[in-house]
This record gives sequence, C-alpha cells and structure tokens, in this order.
Amino acid sequence: MPSRQYHPIKAMIKILKYSFYDLMRSRWSYVYFLFYLLLGFVLLFLNNDLSKAVITLMNVIIVLVPLIGTIFGVMYFYNSKEFTELLLAQPIKRSSIFIGQYLGVAGSLSMSLVLGLGIPFVIYGLFESNAIWDFSLLLITGAFLTLIFTALSFNIALSNENKIKGFGYAVLMWLFLAVIYDGLFLMSLIVFEQYPLDSFSLAATMFNPIDLSRTLILLKLDISALLGYTGAVFKQFFGTYIGVVISFVMLGFWTLIPILRLSFKAKRKDF
Repeated sequence: MPSRQYHPIKAMIKILKYSFYDLMRSRWSYVYFLFYLLLGFVLLFLNNDLSKAVITLMNVIIVLVPLIGTIFGVMYFYNSKEFTELLLAQPIKRSSIFIGQYLGVAGSLSMSLVLGLGIPFVIYGLFESNAIWDFSLLLITGAFLTLIFTALSFNIALSNENKIKGFGYAVLMWLFLAVIYDGLFLMSLIVFEQYPLDSFSLAATMFNPIDLSRTLILLKLDISALLGYTGAVFKQFFGTYIGVVISFVMLGFWTLIPILRLSFKAKRKDF
C-alpha cells in the first residue's frame, strides 16, 4: 500500500521552520545581525544628517544584501544536500521541499536585516520624523533583494551538481548584476547618446533589481541628480505614484519568477 503523501502546505511550513531555525543557530546569522545593528547605531547616532545616513546605508545594502543572499543560499543548498535527499525519499512534493528551504533561508536573512537596522531606528526615535518613510523604503527594498538573490542562488545550485561550479556561477551572477551591468549600461548610453534613450533607460533599470532598488531610494530622497543625465527621465516616471507601484510590481516579479522556476526545475530534475 503506497504511503500517504503529506499535505503540501503543511510540509512546506514544517521544512520552512526547520530551515529557519537551523540557519538562526548559525553564528554567521548573528554576525550578519550584529553588523547591521552596529552600522545602524554608528550612522544614526554619529551623523546629524539623516539623509546622508540613509544614503550610506543604501550603498551598503545595495551591494552587501545581494551578496549575502547569494552566498548563504548556495552554501545552505549544498550543505543540506543529504537532508534534502532524505526528504525526497518521503511522500512530500518536491516543490514543498525546495520552496520551504528557500523561504526559511530568505526569512532568516531578512529578519536579521530588518531587526539589525530596525532596533537603532526605534531607539533613535525616527518614528517622530519624516525619515521614517525613507528608512522604511530602505528596509523593504533590502528585504526584496534578499528574497530575489536567495531565489536566484537556489536556482543556480539546483542546476549544478558540482559545488565549486555552482558557487562560482552564483558569485558571477551577483558580480554581473552589481558591477558589470552598470558598466555596460553606461557604455551603451555613451555610444548611443544621439538617439532617444528614455524607454531604453527605464527598461534597463527594471531588468536589474539592484539598479531598480537604488533608483527608488535616490528618488525618494529627492536627489535624482546623483543618477546623472538620465535622472530627469527616472524622476518623471519613478517619482509618480504609479511609477513606484510599477517598480514594486517589478521587484515582485523578480521574486516570483525564480521561485516558479525553482519549483518547475525541482519537479523535473533527476536526483
């Protein structure tokens, strides 16, 4: 008589809890939390200009959060491979296993980020100032970047059995989106400067979650001049209510599509 299959949602929640608590017991999670806690206290209490503090935090988050999400996602996937194979032998849907693990990892990293920066935020008393909206946007975009890059790293690890190759591809993916993409984007703007590039600039920004997050924060701080000569185009679009909504929808797509691909790949992969 075949074994009864576990309910997909209940199984996913149990795996999520296990992955979450497993990662929270890791000392690196505490190091990640303490880093942002210390950074938040230093910037908020030693800087009289809150806008400069938010910009500094943005520069750190935009680069560090995707990198940490990428590394933690790949490392957790490979380190828990034996446990995953044990789960695959049980009557549990494959999508529940991998999505549960992904949500556990992304949830723990997001919590470390939000609490690490949120505690100094509360103690400093930013609830009484207008900076609450800028700071909240910073935390939201940081959480989105964690979800996005953790999902991308899980996809890369699932597609590569070789640990070294998977880790290398994941770091290369982060390097491309964080550094190389901007260089190619700026080069294209210079080469084709005689052509109208408004639509191209908007599309190129939306196809990179790091650039999209940076643009939203800079425009919310009303310092679009830092975006260069294309700042006026971004200001016109992203500065509107509809533009902000569409930007968050794009970040949502950046999160959802890798999750769907993870579920699709897991169902068809031969373990």
